[in-house]
Amino acid sequence: MIDTRFHHSTAPVALSDLLSASGHSDLAAHLSVDPVVQGASDLSDAVAGSISFAGSRAYADQLASSRADVVLITVDLSDAVAKGAVAVVCDNPYDVFVDILNILYPDDSACVIRAAILDEPAPLLEPGVMLGANVSIGAGAEIGADTVIGANSVIGAGVAIGRDCIIGANVSIYCAYLGNGVVVQPGVVIGGEGFGFQLRREGHRKIPQLGRVIIQDRVELGANTTVDRGTLGDTVIGEGTKIDNLVQIGHNCRIGRNCVISGMCGLSGSTILEDGVVMGGGAGTAGHLRLGANTRVLARSGVTHSFPAGSNIAGAPAQDVRMWKREIAAIRRLSKGDKV
Repeated sequence: MIDTRFHHSTAPVALSDLLSASGHSDLAAHLSVDPVVQGASDLSDAVAGSISFAGSRAYADQLASSRADVVLITVDLSDAVAKGAVAVVCDNPYDVFVDILNILYPDDSACVIRAAILDEPAPLLEPGVMLGANVSIGAGAEIGADTVIGANSVIGAGVAIGRDCIIGANVSIYCAYLGNGVVVQPGVVIGGEGFGFQLRREGHRKIPQLGRVIIQDRVELGANTTVDRGTLGDTVIGEGTKIDNLVQIGHNCRIGRNCVISGMCGLSGSTILEDGVVMGGGAGTAGHLRLGANTRVLARSGVTHSFPAGSNIAGAPAQDVRMWKREIAAIRRLSKGDKV
């Protein structure tokens, strides 16, 4: 469920009131029971009291095993709803869900200034913390012993940073938990809003970005790299991973342990890198794909689908490096007028 340390919630609220406030009183009128909603979540991360959604049969298995108390579904998913869950049938579950998110979490974009507008506890700094000039630390933030934070950096409300970390100058960190020994070079932004919109002819609609960033021990982030927070869940970077300058990590990405991501790479939302993946400079991925453990991605590759563990890929669209080399050789021979 969404972490209210970062995203203020209006919950608990009765489902009927929530539907009415979000402009769906027609759905509220058909409820046979009226549970209290405590928060929102993905199907896979749901807990008792949460509301979630499923928009297609592709989510039937997750729907059947979800612990959400309330689910927004299309009529064809009625048979897949977990026992005890309240199903709200609608034509466009995701549209309704976004409307509800805007009621449950009305100030998600304002989380960057929560320290200034809410009466919250003072930040906690352990012994040995060193702060450069003009550092701003939000309410309820926690900074571990012997961590150094460079000039003009902003640590948002509720953020937790471990011990022995180095945070460079002009760094911004929101909605995030950092482990021990993390190194963040100047200009990095962690926990900014993910790039999430519903594309519409009349104007694109912003999707609330209500997740977090989890950065494990001994991760290093290069200068001007950006790590977006998740939409509902977490963007995660595993321990020991090293990320170069000018890298974009999209919302809900999951990066394993001891990965290496070279400069100017870009990971679209919900990309999964298993342990030990290495990406050459300027490589990029489409969203919602998985690269298996110890995969190697050559520089400037464009990855458009998933690859199994141990793959060695190159090209755009990316393919096995041996096939890519054969194609390059064939094109060169053709350009010279030779037979293939």
